[in-house]
Amino acid sequence: MNKKPKSVPFRRKREGRTDYKKRMKTLISGKPRLICRKSLHNIVCQIAVFTEAGDKVICSAHSRELIKKGWNGSRKSLPAAYLTGLLLAGKAKKAKVTEAIFDIGLFHAVHGSKLYAALAGAVDGGMKIPHDKDCLPKADRISGAHITAYGEELKKKGADASKKQFSKTDATKVKSQFETIKAKLIKGE
Repeated sequence: MNKKPKSVPFRRKREGRTDYKKRMKTLISGKPRLICRKSLHNIVCQIAVFTEAGDKVICSAHSRELIKKGWNGSRKSLPAAYLTGLLLAGKAKKAKVTEAIFDIGLFHAVHGSKLYAALAGAVDGGMKIPHDKDCLPKADRISGAHITAYGEELKKKGADASKKQFSKTDATKVKSQFETIKAKLIKGE
């Protein structure tokens, strides 16, 4: 009988934290990666380059940084994801990074999701990232028009319903707030 020695997969593969086949494909290109991750409350975008010692993060943007720009809406929404991608594109310009490959890690690729909103922000910020235009969210959802419409609907029902759903912010002002912050980020402020 031919008995092969049992091999143990890499630790990160066992833990379900890294897909090595997918990672190898992105590293072969030699281009920096636009890494987008989401948590329960925030969106994180980074530009990373592979080195033998480990990945080196060139620049990063976190949705908490939007608070300094004047954003008081949810930091996990589609508009916040787009603005985080736009913020990262501005930082990437300063770091002289113009192109990248999109990396969502082990998240499932859901068209129109927050991760693709961050991609849309980076692309609108001037980065060259290969993507399919059909996967990006629609412009009215990126701008927060759906949140504003829902906030107005709740205000018609009563103040209690609006405060219960949107306790920290006025949902009717999300779209206007998005437009002002987007203009600031495009100018480079």
